[in-house]
Amino acid sequence: MGKENESAESKTYAYNYEEYEEQGKGPGTMIKDILEDNALPQLKELVIGDWGNSWEDSCQEILDGIVENAGSFSHIKKLFIGDMDYEECEVSWIMQGDYSRIWAALPELRELTIKGSMELELGEIVHENLESLTIICGGLPASVLLSVQKAKLPNLKKLHLYIGVDNYGFDGNADTIKELLEKADFPALTYLGIVDSEIQDELTALVLESRFMGQIDTLDLSLGTLTDKGGALLLEKIPEYPNIKKLDVHYHYLSDKMVEQLKKLPIEVDVSEPNEPDEYHGRIYMNAMLTE
Repeated sequence: MGKENESAESKTYAYNYEEYEEQGKGPGTMIKDILEDNALPQLKELVIGDWGNSWEDSCQEILDGIVENAGSFSHIKKLFIGDMDYEECEVSWIMQGDYSRIWAALPELRELTIKGSMELELGEIVHENLESLTIICGGLPASVLLSVQKAKLPNLKKLHLYIGVDNYGFDGNADTIKELLEKADFPALTYLGIVDSEIQDELTALVLESRFMGQIDTLDLSLGTLTDKGGALLLEKIPEYPNIKKLDVHYHYLSDKMVEQLKKLPIEVDVSEPNEPDEYHGRIYMNAMLTE
């Protein structure tokens, strides 16, 4: 069930199909198994993979178990819930849960990564020590974005949000992201990632006008449908911010000419994974990287 990661301070807990189907393992048994693991007190990073039938059973019992046994988990600094590939469960099918009580239960938490957005709730986010928040999904609900917008995270350095598409959970629009960028208050932020969108050009324009541009050193607009329209804005605006050291736009729909121009910016630029639009019956189609 548990497998050691690269470091003895990190461990992944997951069930395979046999454990779920024949041994009755699931989200209700996972916390018990983790608590009985002698390695738990030494762990700094806890990774939760497939908890069995992850497309029907949510991880709520796991979240509740962490909260109810907070004394056994309060030392955890990194938490990743939903670390599974598409063969185990498509990202859009992963049943997440309500994290409202996690913030108080894990005071030492520095990094939280969540994969999947079905039934995802973040509640009122208040945490003094969290430095990194990443949500990987095919579509991010506006309610979750609102929780992030209102979050009180004075030490947050990295915000990495997969916006996704409306067919798989994104029920907002460009104005939703505009409001997030205008009202969120993350004074320590150095890495801003607004990625994986089918309106990546629009979001790029909003990000480039946001107040975070003057404080971040890494701008991540990757994995979406960025075209030369967004690329031209980046060429124009990036030189105005000497604080920015890295631009990540890998997986894009930029022309070769635009790619070469972006490479000439005096910063580190990732323009790998170019894509070509599809044409069908005279219409042009471009896709964000992660949807279903």
